[in-house]
Amino acid sequence: MGLTSRSLEYVMIALAMACVGLTLWLWPRFAGRGVRAWAGRLAALVVTQCAIVAALALAVNSTFQFYGSWGELLGEDDAAPAALSHVQGGAAGPVGESGGLVRPAPPQGLNTVHGLPSGPPAKAGKVESVRVLGRRSQVATPAYVYLPPQYFQRQYARQRFPVIVAISGYPGGSFLLAQHLRLPQTAGGLIRTGALQPAVIVMVRPTIAPPRDTECVDVPGGPQAETYFARDLPEALRAHYRIGHDPSAWGVLGYSSGGTCALQLTLRHPSVYSAAAALSPDYRVVNDPTTGDLFGRGPAGERRKREHDVLWRLRHLPQPQVSVLVASSRRGESDYGATREFLAAVRPPMSAQSIILDRGSHNFRTWRRELPTALRWMNGQLTFPQDVVHGR
Repeated sequence: MGLTSRSLEYVMIALAMACVGLTLWLWPRFAGRGVRAWAGRLAALVVTQCAIVAALALAVNSTFQFYGSWGELLGEDDAAPAALSHVQGGAAGPVGESGGLVRPAPPQGLNTVHGLPSGPPAKAGKVESVRVLGRRSQVATPAYVYLPPQYFQRQYARQRFPVIVAISGYPGGSFLLAQHLRLPQTAGGLIRTGALQPAVIVMVRPTIAPPRDTECVDVPGGPQAETYFARDLPEALRAHYRIGHDPSAWGVLGYSSGGTCALQLTLRHPSVYSAAAALSPDYRVVNDPTTGDLFGRGPAGERRKREHDVLWRLRHLPQPQVSVLVASSRRGESDYGATREFLAAVRPPMSAQSIILDRGSHNFRTWRRELPTALRWMNGQLTFPQDVVHGR
């Protein structure tokens, strides 16, 4: 049974209930003072507690999709799945052809998300479940892709669309962007009312080597997450979808670790992403038990660490011509002080705006409040591509 399967969850709940019942039934037998009685009580408590904790953990993981498989949970996927030796010279064909970098995937939880588009795509839009392969980073990561109704309409048949890359927090995945942030549902509603121009939204997780938190960093001798998000992902998407090629049509949005990635990618790669909306980001990337050593040792490692400090970059390096939106709360968010520091450090040609709530914690309730404003802001930053698809 799969880690996120309902059958496994129900089996564990039944097992936990059975352990509780057996403990109550057998407890009188363990009422003595001998070693066997003490051992029996201890064993009953340990087994029952373990069963209850396992059932709760499976239920939480099924809801939030922290780990999608046993391999991710046990760390067996750290080397990242896909070898792409058959991809030649950067060529990327359509899904289903040899060399295609965007491939159809199982639902990956998409079938349990509420409120997704239903009906004819030309009227409601569509959300696809795919895997996006990285030619340089040699990884394949799961993604959801929201395609607006206009993407399927005849009058837009040759039109390219702006694209928003949305990155979840760690350790969650694209499922959280759809189910709990409700990104495609919110974007679809804004598109219907004209508050958001039709855009393709690509929902991904921030790590390419689960369960390790790679923070969208190229790790020396390890996962090349920055390369994936800054080079491989845009290459694969441009080859498969009708989206703009110019950075003015590309934005990146994220919450928590995904917000940190959004800032890093836009400041470090302005020729790829021209706008970032970062909800509750960190402004410095640091090593912790979930990341391991991201930068390496010695002077080179220290240099890489400094360059992933957004505040250091703003003070010591030329600021790129990009637009950034950051969101925080005066009470409830630990990054409020750093957010004010960041905003004070921004200088032309870079521009920055903010969403500052009076109160809001580091959770989806806060991010859902900020999301419509962030999307409307992004709408004002991205240029609807003027180029068209030739030969169609």
